[in-house]
Amino acid sequence: MTEKGILIVISGFSGAGKGTIVKRLLQTYDNYALSVSMTTRPPRDGEREGVEYFFTDREHFEAEIERSGLIEYAMYCGNYYGTPRAYVEEQLRAGKDVILEIEIQGALKIKEQFPESLLVFVTPPNAKELERRLVGRGTESQEVIQKRLARASEESEGMESYDYIVVNDDLEKCVEELNCLVDAARRAPVRRRGFIKEIRDELKGFAKGAE
Repeated sequence: MTEKGILIVISGFSGAGKGTIVKRLLQTYDNYALSVSMTTRPPRDGEREGVEYFFTDREHFEAEIERSGLIEYAMYCGNYYGTPRAYVEEQLRAGKDVILEIEIQGALKIKEQFPESLLVFVTPPNAKELERRLVGRGTESQEVIQKRLARASEESEGMESYDYIVVNDDLEKCVEELNCLVDAARRAPVRRRGFIKEIRDELKGFAKGAE
């Protein structure tokens, strides 16, 4: 019997390196599947439809909300972001560990719907480094960077809601640490219900034989 995969929610401040970590995780290990989010924001240079995001307009996104086609959605910096339901549930049933790279508001909604999900928050070692990374991307104005830093301050209030915090100081170590956390989470009793039922039923058979 295939054990159901783990739903892994990875959040963190804009500029913390979530996307790079997820990409390296998928390249290094074969047990992960990435859930591609839907968004109404325009694509950045190099982003591809159906790879980084499904890009859509507000009308279509709101239609998906109405038909319950998203397991979570949120508004961030004036744009919608959401997670399509069908792909996630299909991959979990197949035993894949599905990664959702979403912001904190959506992460908490996921935890409500999927109590067995694993929530990981990625952060740089300090706020100064976060600012340096945002500036270093060279993709946004100083005004937008300030908005992202202000948003990060708000998001920091919810860090305790996560199962683990991972500091992205060294990329390779960070990826290895994250995989180890997922590996350990796979052994938690709440995620081994199938195995527990199987061995429990077998033991009941022995117990009956001893009567």
